[in-house]
Amino acid sequence: MKKFLKIGTFILVSLVVFILAFVYISYNTWSPGEVKATVDPSALTYYQNSYAECRESFRKLAEEMIFKFDSVEVFPIRVNSRTDNDLTIDVCYIPAQKEKSNLLILSSGSHGVEGFVGSAVQQMVMKELLNKELVAETGVLFIHAINPYGFRNFRRVSENNIDLNRNFEVATDLFSLKNQGYSDLYGFLNPEGKANPESLKNRFFLLAALHKLVKESKKSLRQAIMQGQYQYEQGLYYGGQSFEPQVSLIAPVLKHYSGNYRKIMDIDLHSGYGELGVLHLFPDPVKDVKVKTAVEQVFAGHRIDWGDSDDFYTTYGGFSDYIGKLLPDKFYMPMVFEFGTLNSQTTIGILHSLQNMILENQGVHYGYSSDWTKEEIFMNFREMYCPSSLAWRSKAINDSRYMMETVFRNF
Repeated sequence: MKKFLKIGTFILVSLVVFILAFVYISYNTWSPGEVKATVDPSALTYYQNSYAECRESFRKLAEEMIFKFDSVEVFPIRVNSRTDNDLTIDVCYIPAQKEKSNLLILSSGSHGVEGFVGSAVQQMVMKELLNKELVAETGVLFIHAINPYGFRNFRRVSENNIDLNRNFEVATDLFSLKNQGYSDLYGFLNPEGKANPESLKNRFFLLAALHKLVKESKKSLRQAIMQGQYQYEQGLYYGGQSFEPQVSLIAPVLKHYSGNYRKIMDIDLHSGYGELGVLHLFPDPVKDVKVKTAVEQVFAGHRIDWGDSDDFYTTYGGFSDYIGKLLPDKFYMPMVFEFGTLNSQTTIGILHSLQNMILENQGVHYGYSSDWTKEEIFMNFREMYCPSSLAWRSKAINDSRYMMETVFRNF
């Protein structure tokens, strides 16, 4: 009998060791793969390596618009900071040259580090697509780097750790919202102590996450985390307890330049969520059938995720949704471009994305176990929002060009 117990124990221990080894190796060697696209050197010229360089390139192209079209306005909006006196949101407004029928808003950088891709797309549109025929009845309003602090410092959030895309709203009721799902996950999402991706806890992050998935579905877990929360100042997706300066700085710009137009569309540029190398159309939910139909006509032939799939999550305080609330008398169409990086529509992809965010946030608030781990966390975080892959960067620009040509043609 003892012999059988020993054999059984040995088999059980071996099975546990095998499972742990499998989990450890498969999770820690996982990769989203590679983008299968031709590297286009001309597309790569729109990418720069810092906020300052992106801003300089945007401003240069914006100034060229002054000589190309009539009545163009270009100006910076200074964003006050406790640590940086050179943060600006930059605006370029190109009015419709004949009749003011439609206004297209192209906004970038509400999630700071995502601004590298957003800026590149804005530069491409100015450099390649705009001509007098396209802007005869359609004005274009570029808003560059809504979150310049996050852009400069390679963070998604503002100086106050606030996710600006959870902070835009016309009423303060937003800040009283409770996210019980996030509260239940607080200890998991916001570990204390110095960030160390090499710790056993992080190496076996998948096990802890799977435990959460057993209790909650992937969809409910994603919703609890990503919808935003207004209670924990050092937490992920924190929407704040009051409006960030950008809300009052951008509101008058939107009101002023939309005044004479009948139809308005905002395309808000983001990166990180979704399938690697895929440009997702991911608008805020729309209840108005006429608006929804109009958006579908503009993007005819392309899939739009309206929130009816398992990969969808609802958010509050989003910039694109805010514009519609700010301009209730306009026919307003929201759209979000999302350039996927880590296959976050899959379970393992979203867990890697989440772990990158947890470690980055933990490092900012509690420090890092070493300079080497700090560099690793920083690199993984940046790669998640602006991959260094030349094929990915080329495809993001080429897909955007094709999509924006569709927008101008149909809008």
